[in-house]
Amino acid sequence: MSSTKAAAPYYFVPGPSTWPIAAGISLLVTMIGASGWVNDASWGPATNIAGILATLVVLYFWFGDAIKESESGLYSKRIDNSYRWSMSWFIFSEVMFFAAFFGALFYARAVSMPWLADLDHKIIWPDFAAHWGSTGPAGTIESFTTMGPFPIPTINTALLLSSGVTLTISHHALLAGKRGKTAFWLAATVLLGAIFMSFQVYEYMHAYSELNLKLTSGIYGSTFFMLTGFHGFHVTVGAIMLAVVLYRLMKGHFTPEHHFAFEGAAWYWHFVDVVWLGLYVIVYWL
Repeated sequence: MSSTKAAAPYYFVPGPSTWPIAAGISLLVTMIGASGWVNDASWGPATNIAGILATLVVLYFWFGDAIKESESGLYSKRIDNSYRWSMSWFIFSEVMFFAAFFGALFYARAVSMPWLADLDHKIIWPDFAAHWGSTGPAGTIESFTTMGPFPIPTINTALLLSSGVTLTISHHALLAGKRGKTAFWLAATVLLGAIFMSFQVYEYMHAYSELNLKLTSGIYGSTFFMLTGFHGFHVTVGAIMLAVVLYRLMKGHFTPEHHFAFEGAAWYWHFVDVVWLGLYVIVYWL
């Protein structure tokens, strides 16, 4: 149960913190390592992993400070409102992030492919056909098989839609003050997310080993793995957020009136669900 030991100030302003600069440095190390990794630098993988681990440590302590502030009663309704606006804008930025990749996919399929196959370009690439999954006009890409909607993508769709239902049930249980029911359905949501990721790992292994579909498989391979890979990353982040909320719930945090950490994680999870529906239709079916 949330503590009310201290009277919430009009608007709580935290003191100086080293966590923002530490987060910036750790993220910089992460990206330097990633750039070295993709360019086959020997130091790339280790640097990238070190940066990721450092970022996780920073987030653990930084969020821990925020949780302590909340549970000590320092957060008023105004702070709650600030968090809501912050989470809303964060999710909006994520919408724009995925919109860029969907836009790239649309441009490649609806603009570039027909353009490369028109009459003028037949002189340069006479054998090129503008079908999605093409090996390219120059024929430099290894043959591969495109990914269909059955069975794994369809199973994953059912899993994510089910997880949205279990999360909503959990939220309503929290509003009703039923902590046991809240924890049960929240745990079910995290489990469904974990199963989703397990299926996606298997799908990637199948794509590489049996379909010869790789990140280097032309525009099809690059858009497929960028869209589904980043979505999988977001599912992982969302599942971690919900797992932390579950842990806090079991420690006695949150009340029916004070539980934005739960709501914020739920907003994020529902956003991930919606993105997947777009992926399922556009990437796997069309």
